Amino acid sequence: MTGESMTTSTETHTTEQIEVAGRRVQYLQGGSGDPVLVLHHSIGNHGWLPAYEALAATRQVLVPDLPGYGQSERPEWARETRDIAILVLQMLDKLGLGPTPVVGLGFGGWIAAEMATMNQQRISGLVLVGAPGIQPDEGEILDQMLIDYDEYVRAGFSNEESFHAEFGEDPAPEVRELWDFSREMTARLTWKPYMFNRRLPHLLQEVQTPTLLVRGADDGVVPLAVAQAYAAALPNASIEVVADCGHMVDMEQPERLAELVAAHLG
Repeated sequence: MTGESMTTSTETHTTEQIEVAGRRVQYLQGGSGDPVLVLHHSIGNHGWLPAYEALAATRQVLVPDLPGYGQSERPEWARETRDIAILVLQMLDKLGLGPTPVVGLGFGGWIAAEMATMNQQRISGLVLVGAPGIQPDEGEILDQMLIDYDEYVRAGFSNEESFHAEFGEDPAPEVRELWDFSREMTARLTWKPYMFNRRLPHLLQEVQTPTLLVRGADDGVVPLAVAQAYAAALPNASIEVVADCGHMVDMEQPERLAELVAAHLG
């Protein structure tokens, strides 16, 4: 494939594939109108979620399995988050999209921020949801490499009931397999230092892209200090705190997140 996509349909979205830098990238696509790119958490892409469906009410929504995650082929050479950011920018070029807003969820938010430092002209708006990427001056980003991964995912929710509503009391074997596969790729990209780039806050100072920083009021994964550091570094940024949810705002409060994205992007 050279920019062409393969398509599989469902009722509300399609599954497509495109080749980027010699590797297959799979992405979900739904809705119509102006496009928005959504980048998933480090736990992988869990399908066409209610948050994506809500966004698709007003926009064309593109949700790739990030290179090395899910059904996208692994670039064996990739060793930094910035490598994935480069590939996602190349994906946008191959899809022939103009300036596109990007919604980054957790780890996907860090990738989105790196993309903006590389080519802010490609990104018409940013929404960073619980994004790591900057070293907090207070607290620590929860290290998923040091605890059981089930415990890490549970820590992303405000309570056990919300976790159970999303994944059940005992997550299915295919879900745990996706988590394990995702953690392996995340370790390749984010280890030493874990989940931050010391260069990023300096580079963000030149990014004029309007940015909304969203975080759950009960986020136990990424400290508030990280969002505050993003707000201090970015010239055009504001913070919105969402009540009754943790790190996984897209899973616990999908409608509220969609409302915030729509309002920010206009």
